[in-house]
Amino acid sequence: MSRRLLFLTFAALAAVPGAAAAQPPVRPLVWAADAEGGEPYVFRDPNDPDRHIGSEVELAAALAKELGRPIEFKQYDFKNLFVGLDRGDFDFAMNGLEVTPDRQEKVRFSRPYYVYKLQLVVRAAEEHIRTLADCRAAGVKVGTLEGTAAARLLDRMGIDKVVYDSQVTPYQDLELGRVPAVLMDLPIALYYARGRPALKFTERPVGGKGYYAIAFRRTDESLAAECDAALDRLLKSGDLRRIYCKWGLWNEGQDELTPADSWYEEDDEVTANQPRPREDWTFDRYFPLLARGAWLTVRITLAAMALAVLLGLPVALARLYGPAPLPWLAVAYVEFFRGVPVLLLYLLYYGLPSVGQYLGLGTALELGPLTAAILGLGLNYAAYEAEIYRAGIRSIPPGQWEAAAALGMSPALRFRRVILPQALRLILPPSTGDFVALFKDTSIVSGITLVELSKSYQILSTSGADYAQIAEIGAVTATLYLLMSLPLGYLSRQLEKRWGQDEN
Repeated sequence: MSRRLLFLTFAALAAVPGAAAAQPPVRPLVWAADAEGGEPYVFRDPNDPDRHIGSEVELAAALAKELGRPIEFKQYDFKNLFVGLDRGDFDFAMNGLEVTPDRQEKVRFSRPYYVYKLQLVVRAAEEHIRTLADCRAAGVKVGTLEGTAAARLLDRMGIDKVVYDSQVTPYQDLELGRVPAVLMDLPIALYYARGRPALKFTERPVGGKGYYAIAFRRTDESLAAECDAALDRLLKSGDLRRIYCKWGLWNEGQDELTPADSWYEEDDEVTANQPRPREDWTFDRYFPLLARGAWLTVRITLAAMALAVLLGLPVALARLYGPAPLPWLAVAYVEFFRGVPVLLLYLLYYGLPSVGQYLGLGTALELGPLTAAILGLGLNYAAYEAEIYRAGIRSIPPGQWEAAAALGMSPALRFRRVILPQALRLILPPSTGDFVALFKDTSIVSGITLVELSKSYQILSTSGADYAQIAEIGAVTATLYLLMSLPLGYLSRQLEKRWGQDEN
């Protein structure tokens, strides 16, 4: 009997570690947000760029402690957060997400963790604009973020707006005088505008209250309920207030964050009274918006490509035949613009005015968004065109030069009448490819407030359309891009036939 007891004891001791090892590890929850211009919610620590900080970073850490599960951060483009959530790319989204009726129909929101209002900001010297009514009376445009409560309020009041996709750039434009006022959520205004001497708040926040909440898939009700309970405990313990006080976000509005069965009041001005999702995003409604965006895309592309062609040929010739130091300067130009992304236009639009002010030139270096877009894209593509032209010219056999010289032609005449026409036949196909690529690269100009075709689609896709309508609008957008590029291919083929280059 004692042996049997001893055997069972050893068996039990041996089984305990094995049982513990057999337990599957706890899967971390994945939280998605956009750290680009994400202050004060989530952004990179200037002292340690590998680390993220912010009010929502600390809130996620507090939630992880309450839930007993690690939470990992995932960088995700803000405009695609709800799409990514539906795809299952992460478990929840938390990024200063405003609770609106159209979003509530697509996701399951947690109980709110912050109550916000809207704040109008103007330049410090502004004396005439004190309210949104003043903006409407003066007929001025107000800067704001796309797809937000502020944008919808401006639409509801009939006030023209300038739409941005970054929290930083509207206040930069306000300082530079490009927009007379900016309307955004109060937490954003507190972080970006309060410390700028050139800006000031109007007298008080605008409109009613709205809520920030965590977005979950509708099928993740269990996880959402756990987070609701965890947020409730953080509120009762004072941890939520401690986080907001640390980041300067606590105000009397947060006193409304009391435990309750229902947090989204039906008569709330910022949330419940927002326009309901439109069920009639028919072709005749959205196509004019896309067509205007397509027309701007065509204008930018044609002007930028014309600039690229005009600059590309002289750069190629300087590299091939120019006296020193022109070849070195041409190489430097090509390597610089090939190595710098098209985002250079941000420097032209936002950087040059700051340089001008620093040098005491006032607004001499200030460029409009359309000019900056054309100049930035044109300078960039000129480097690629220069290399195409150089390769085409060098491919012409030296005997062609010699034959033309034997006929008594001058060097300039030889190049214009003999070399360049032959080189153009070789240059045409790759230049056409660049032209088509430029149509698509124009999408980057939306970062400097231009609403071209892709930006028009993004705005429409966040304006209450359902998934089927978003797919339809996306298909029409892709068709417009195709219709813009097909004529170029056709023209290229016709020219190749005319010049005897079509071997088919």
